Amino acid sequence: MIDALQDFTTSLPSFLQWFGVMLISAIPFVESYFGSVVGVLIGLPTALAIGVAVIGNVISMLIFVMTAHGVRGKVVAGKAVRSKVSSTGARGGSGVSGSATHGSAGVHQAASGVAVDAAPVETDELAESPRREKLRRMFDKYGVAGVSLIGQTFLPSQITSAAMVSFGANRNTVIFWQIISIVLWGVVFGVLATLGVSLSR
Repeated sequence: MIDALQDFTTSLPSFLQWFGVMLISAIPFVESYFGSVVGVLIGLPTALAIGVAVIGNVISMLIFVMTAHGVRGKVVAGKAVRSKVSSTGARGGSGVSGSATHGSAGVHQAASGVAVDAAPVETDELAESPRREKLRRMFDKYGVAGVSLIGQTFLPSQITSAAMVSFGANRNTVIFWQIISIVLWGVVFGVLATLGVSLSR
């Protein structure tokens, strides 16, 4: 994989190779650590290689976080609407005009004519993949900071950050700790790659 990424960046004009490193660092499983390594291997100064790798990783992480935050907001808002309609129907009883039950489908027809799920399935009740279950356990045990710093040994920062937001973590807290983690991992791998290149000469 490193060879393929290196071939891609070196295929670009020399004045755009830094941009190539930024692009590949935005890819999950490449991120700042492998991005900085590729940057060093193609001859970029260590500081520049790490810097553009971090920027690319952070940009993609922000996209994932903002998307997850928006989806969670819509889900929460939808649950609030369903809960309100359900409680209104319960209080109104048979006095609510236009209300009807659709058998096993579990759907009520509100007075406005909008179908609302009478028994929404909670997100936590849905079957989760083994990795997501493991990530949730890590989140419950170590919190945002812990998962951000060690989560990249398990899943990409983009996925762990989005998952934590979906678990209910504060968006800004996730962003803060993910940036710290991305910088640290980029610096460590960039420095190691520089030392390796120096030793090989």
